[in-house]
Amino acid sequence: MLKGIPPIISPDLMRVLMEMGHGDELVLGDGNFPAAACGKRLVRCDGHAVPKLLDAILRLCPLDTFVERPVALMEVVPGDSTVPAIWEEYRAIIWKHDDHFNDFEFVERFAFYERAKQAYAIVATSERALYANIILKKGVVVE
Repeated sequence: MLKGIPPIISPDLMRVLMEMGHGDELVLGDGNFPAAACGKRLVRCDGHAVPKLLDAILRLCPLDTFVERPVALMEVVPGDSTVPAIWEEYRAIIWKHDDHFNDFEFVERFAFYERAKQAYAIVATSERALYANIILKKGVVVE
């Protein structure tokens, strides 16, 4: 353990966050996301939900300010009546850490999978909420 590092951040996840550069993307996949099939780098965070990981990651990792929408969500499949309440939770967490955040980019399901395959890494979680997958684009640390 280290001071100031949220205990939910595993050594593997810390390594990935440290390796990522400006513009690299990190996917936080829910429990149904095909993380192992899509990821060239896979970090297991079994037993954890996305909101707590998102909050911990954003304490350490800035979002990209050079793009309009540095956070992407998998849009609801047409015809599915799901209304993802978790998106409002994400919005509150992101605003807590980033006052430049204006809104999400919404990505069609299969386009999201293809984008995830290009991401720097995928974090597999045990999140049970539907449509809880999220992509973060890393920004520049300017402290």
